[in-house]
Amino acid sequence: MFDHLQATPPDPILSLMAQYRADPREQKIDLGVGVYQDDRGATPVMSAVRKAEAALYASEQSKTYQGIAGNPVFGGQMLQLLFGADNALLTTGRARFISTPGGSGALRLGGELLRRANPNARLWVGTPTWPNHIPLLGSTGLPMVEYNYLNQGGDGVDMQALEEALSSAQPGDIVLLHGCCHNPSGVDLSLDEWLRVVELCERGGLIPFVDVAYQGLGEGLHSDAAPLRLLAERLPEFIVASSCSKNFGLYRERAGGLAIVASSDSTCEMATNQAMVAARQIWSMPPAHGADIVATLLADSQLKAEWMAELEEVRQRILAMRQLLVERTTGNRAGCDFSAILNQRGMFSFLGISAAQVAALREQFGVYMVDSTRINLAGINSRNIDQLSEALYQVLV
Repeated sequence: MFDHLQATPPDPILSLMAQYRADPREQKIDLGVGVYQDDRGATPVMSAVRKAEAALYASEQSKTYQGIAGNPVFGGQMLQLLFGADNALLTTGRARFISTPGGSGALRLGGELLRRANPNARLWVGTPTWPNHIPLLGSTGLPMVEYNYLNQGGDGVDMQALEEALSSAQPGDIVLLHGCCHNPSGVDLSLDEWLRVVELCERGGLIPFVDVAYQGLGEGLHSDAAPLRLLAERLPEFIVASSCSKNFGLYRERAGGLAIVASSDSTCEMATNQAMVAARQIWSMPPAHGADIVATLLADSQLKAEWMAELEEVRQRILAMRQLLVERTTGNRAGCDFSAILNQRGMFSFLGISAAQVAALREQFGVYMVDSTRINLAGINSRNIDQLSEALYQVLV
């Protein structure tokens, strides 16, 4: 039977990771993998996370299932993180949360829920976007319509293309949006641009589907949630896919969830029940360990404060690496201007160099990045910046 299967093209990021691991050179730099790294090049366990996990181990009495929606404490704490503890959504029952296997699980479940709610809906996606968005959400059966997200220079949002796309969408269509720290470009919507998006969704009866994978890594934990709170003020319904991989460093624990916002308590309950039916059919019960760590941490005021301080250190380090990269590439022989990187947020940005230059960096200098030139700024550190800046100087001619 399996002989009839067709070979699939390799995933570009996974292939790059394999090439990097196979490279025997001691001096090599990985700017492709999408995980946070500290100045030693390690992906650490946060101190607050380690303490929360220790407390969880000491108190946990069972490994039985928690139910399809997952740990209710996790769900409640995540809703507060997204919308604020005093948001009317929470007090009126208009928002509920379902635990999922990471942010990817939340995206898949959200797409399934929206398809069930409106089989005729189209999903509008600004490109470039996270490469897995399209196959992941396309697997739900939602037809996709793509439009240009970046302007011609690649340093800002193409608001004309976005407005034309949303103006041509039909009522009930879905708009995929990055909540903050756009992956792969780092180019975020400003609050004024978010307001325009909200107005278009209001006018056209469109449903925002917001991917929040990096809350806290952009302008700060609360500032990064400002677009969600704007949506909550103005729109009757939308959904949010949230991930704890980056801001809690829980990559392998697959902690995340889907927040469902509806026009009333009863409607939200009905939508949540439909989503749980879908979850039951896809993975049945969600993983618990990562979600329980987050629940333990956020419910403890001291651990939460410690985590917020650690998260701010992560954010500031990424900002510092943006500054350092721009400083060290100023005056390159090709005259490339990378200053726009300073205005972008999150772990990623595009270098915007040629495919030949990307290949030369990899082959001659052991600097690895995906062919799109998306780089992980957290992959830069005090030990490799000299090698990186010299490699860029030699290649950019």
